[in-house]
Amino acid sequence: MEIEAFPIRLPEGDLHDLRERLDRVRLPEPETVRDGTQGIGVERLRSLLGAWHGHDWRSVEKRWNAIPHFRAEIDGLNIAFWHVRSSEPHAFPLVLTHGWPGSVLEFETLIGPLTDPVAHGGSASDAFDVVVPGLPGFGFSERPQERGWNPGRTARAWADLMTGLGYERFGAHGGDYGAFVSTELALLVPERVACLHQTMPLAGPLPEDAATADEAEKRIAGKRASFLRTGPTHVIAQGMLPQTLGYSFVDSPAGLAAWLSEALVGFSDTRPEAGGGVTQAQQLDDIALYWFTRTGASTARWYWEAMRWSPRSSEEQNARPVTTPTAFTLFPAEPFPIARRWAERRYRNIISWNEMEYGGHFPGLEHPDVLVNEIRNAFRLVR
Repeated sequence: MEIEAFPIRLPEGDLHDLRERLDRVRLPEPETVRDGTQGIGVERLRSLLGAWHGHDWRSVEKRWNAIPHFRAEIDGLNIAFWHVRSSEPHAFPLVLTHGWPGSVLEFETLIGPLTDPVAHGGSASDAFDVVVPGLPGFGFSERPQERGWNPGRTARAWADLMTGLGYERFGAHGGDYGAFVSTELALLVPERVACLHQTMPLAGPLPEDAATADEAEKRIAGKRASFLRTGPTHVIAQGMLPQTLGYSFVDSPAGLAAWLSEALVGFSDTRPEAGGGVTQAQQLDDIALYWFTRTGASTARWYWEAMRWSPRSSEEQNARPVTTPTAFTLFPAEPFPIARRWAERRYRNIISWNEMEYGGHFPGLEHPDVLVNEIRNAFRLVR
């Protein structure tokens, strides 16, 4: 595998083009209700776009390039990734995989504590070599020109990437589609994956579970059912018409910002006591990455691919059991919650199951210190 350094630097014309487009944005009239049921409100979007006009992309580039960034061709596609080796001699390799509407930026602030734990309140024995690849079609990873780049194919690419970096045995962490890819890694090369750490178990209830559910499980089932009725708009729309949506995402900064911000806020823990969720500044870094890399359409197509690939029912999922040691960290604002009993049918070797008081779907952005601690604790059990 040929690995090359891949620093990023966008042409100044791209930044000028964005500012011009933001100056010409046309917004609709305000929504007719104020309860959020019609989507992101016009005033919230107006505020977000105003802040985007003053967003400093060059500072993002500076932070980005301060982390060793590379690119390698894997299975015919150029994959971009951060790779940071710890100075500790016994550091454990760990691949971190993001999902949608996130990006590798979800893990930016985790890299220091994971690779240099002594400098961040940890022990040298907690050190990791960290690999953070961008999913195909996300960020600076190449946009696929053919169908088939689903979580299974991506897991094979990740296994090849870890081989190319010299890692025979490694751990894997993920949430959202990162959970799909990490689970597939454990199924594909179980002898190489020492441990999974996930924030979104991929399992569900069986029809007969309702008769034996306790009160906690009933609450989880109710929240899950409510989300399935009203929440997964992005799954349905992107799973069915990603190209149609993609024209707006690539051509309109307002269209892209509204779509991504809706999920970034809606799936985070916005309670004041929880820290308020994903901040506007974090949203803008992520939205700008999608905009400047023109990946709105290619990231939407992930849903189209996954809907034609993944096992849909709980029975189908359970027929592919995971025996790798698996640790779960669950956050209360996760929109698609899972009960432990459901997870145990598929993940046959759960070594840790921790339910947090605060946090949502994006713990790397919302509560990075908590996530670092949970990853450290999980891997202490298998090192």
